[in-house]
Amino acid sequence: MNNWTEVTIWTSTAGIDAVTGMLMDLGIDGFVIEDSQDFEDFLHDTEIYWDYVDEKLSQEKKDAETNVKIYVEDSPAGAEMLAQVNAGLAELRARDTEKAFGRCVTELASIRQEDWENNWKQYFKPFRVGETFLIKPSWEQCEPEEGRRILEIDPSSSFGTGTHNTTQLCICELERLVKSGDRLLDMGCGSGILSVAAHMLGAEDVTAVDIDPNAVRIAAENAEKNGFALHTGVGDVIGDAELSARIGGDYDIIVANIVADVIMGMQDILKSKLKREGTLIVSGIIAPRADEVQASLLGAGFVLDRRDQSGDWVAMTLHQA
Repeated sequence: MNNWTEVTIWTSTAGIDAVTGMLMDLGIDGFVIEDSQDFEDFLHDTEIYWDYVDEKLSQEKKDAETNVKIYVEDSPAGAEMLAQVNAGLAELRARDTEKAFGRCVTELASIRQEDWENNWKQYFKPFRVGETFLIKPSWEQCEPEEGRRILEIDPSSSFGTGTHNTTQLCICELERLVKSGDRLLDMGCGSGILSVAAHMLGAEDVTAVDIDPNAVRIAAENAEKNGFALHTGVGDVIGDAELSARIGGDYDIIVANIVADVIMGMQDILKSKLKREGTLIVSGIIAPRADEVQASLLGAGFVLDRRDQSGDWVAMTLHQA
């Protein structure tokens, strides 16, 4: 049986809705909210009973930082979840220009993050994805299998071991669509696993972008492990015109394995960077929001070619109308 670790997300009263909305977009609907404002409101509304409230506890609660708690396994699935949460928080920090949402960082209970990240590695073994890939962590050895490419990945603290449904949906679409010489843009690259898969399938020019500098560094390292160099970009393409201009356009394929709100928020940018006859692959979409995302993309001028689901997660492949 795997162990579980408590993850505290430090935020503010104003940031609770943004943080919990992001968690629900990731399929995480079990969380505990501790809001210092709630306790102050309680004291204000029940002033007559203050004699029954421990003064030390009262001060501790009023001084406490608002937070949201979740629980993750010491497993590849737990690592994927934590990496997605950290990526989502990076998005919130980048867009919170007024700094209203608090720190938006995670803290693991009674264990160093470095130790936790090493604990789950014992469960991450080589495994098959799609028709042609054998994915292995960098610390494991495995024998080649006929008809399969070995994709070596070290996700570190970034999303993308290949075990998550959304990653596998995207890899299967890349297997179907990538042609030799294609130019590909990986938006929200995480560990870079989709960039690496695309290159191994024949993509010649691959650009990986993420709002988290650590993710871009890890993606570049994983590309190097697999024998090629990535073009990279760090930042929020929606709000950074210089970054958007630098990564250019005219891509044959764009893949965005992010979350529903971010996909819809950047749909016009994605369209502008895609070749007229190019293909957009989006995933990271929890099933209850799939119709909303599809309608938004169709409204932006895309045509749906394919919609696939694995577990609670949906991927879509589209082209420009």
